[in-house]
Amino acid sequence: MFKHISEEITCVMERDPAARSRWEVALLYAGFHSILSHRIAHWLWERKWRFLARLISQFSRFVTGIEIHPGAVIGRKFFIDHGTGIVIGETSKIGDNVTLYQGVTLGGVAPSIDSDAQRGVKRHPTLDDNVIIASGAQIIGPITVGRCARVGANSVVLKDVPESTTVVGIPARAVSSAKKKQADPRFAAYGVGDHSIPDPVFKVMDGLLDKVQSLSMRVEELERETAKGPSALPLEAEKKPRSTPANRSTKGKL
Repeated sequence: MFKHISEEITCVMERDPAARSRWEVALLYAGFHSILSHRIAHWLWERKWRFLARLISQFSRFVTGIEIHPGAVIGRKFFIDHGTGIVIGETSKIGDNVTLYQGVTLGGVAPSIDSDAQRGVKRHPTLDDNVIIASGAQIIGPITVGRCARVGANSVVLKDVPESTTVVGIPARAVSSAKKKQADPRFAAYGVGDHSIPDPVFKVMDGLLDKVQSLSMRVEELERETAKGPSALPLEAEKKPRSTPANRSTKGKL
């Protein structure tokens, strides 16, 4: 047990430059306190001590401002930075070396009726190893965020996120992917890495402007061809005599 506690402190020291000593983390970091409380509550939950597990969970929420359901499964080296407002639902599954920032929600999507049929059903997200979720992001439903994926601040994720992909926006859209490269498990604060995340809306607008410009050029070209009048027609069309009622009647008499 003490080995796991030391491991949790070490992961905070590695990812937060504001942490100056292990004692500071152990005594003053709300994220560390919430994880320890969850480990105890989850141990009780697994052994059917459900009420006591929820009691510990609610006390931890009152003290730290971080709500983790005791039924959630959380892996090693889970780092919560700042943490206020984080909500982790009952059927959430979190892998190793995952980082969450303040205001993140791992929520479930379920109808408000027939709750009995929903108990024990997977309703919340799964985060694979080395995932980083930036502040204010909402991960909703029984979806999977792949290994080494990044979710930008205030994004709303409603679909699976592939491995090593960065998503941003509402709803979240992929802005970068390292599928062809080796997945990068290195920590990146707030998931921004090299700070070069493109704006997906700007990319769409830029593409639309290029299309409008090409269409405008084509319309101008057609207008110039139309302005040339009969001279733009082929010579065969100009030499061909027109059929008139007089011609038709003459041909009939012959």
